[in-house]
Amino acid sequence: RRYNKTNNPLKRGVCTIVKTMTPKKPNSALRKVARVRLSNKMEVTAYIQGVGHNLAEHSIVLVKGGRVKDLPGVKYHIVRGKFDAAGVEKRTSSRSKYGTKRPRIKSQ
Repeated sequence: RRYNKTNNPLKRGVCTIVKTMTPKKPNSALRKVARVRLSNKMEVTAYIQGVGHNLAEHSIVLVKGGRVKDLPGVKYHIVRGKFDAAGVEKRTSSRSKYGTKRPRIKSQ
């Protein structure tokens, strides 16, 4: 296990590159990742979970720990629904993981 100099559950950072990666064998996909420069000057690769995203270079994001098993070197996740990372659209289940607000029922 890697030693973490700054024991913080969440860190703010700025996206330097937003790109796609291919997973290890036997999986096949284009996983969305971002290279993030954290507020403590550390540069990490973070996974963007959910369907679709609005991140680009210079987007401010919140990063939490948690690796992606089939992407080597990706040990962090981007928190959706915080700073510039918008929540996943039309998400109804597991909304808290994807930063989606509760859908309001339209009353007549």
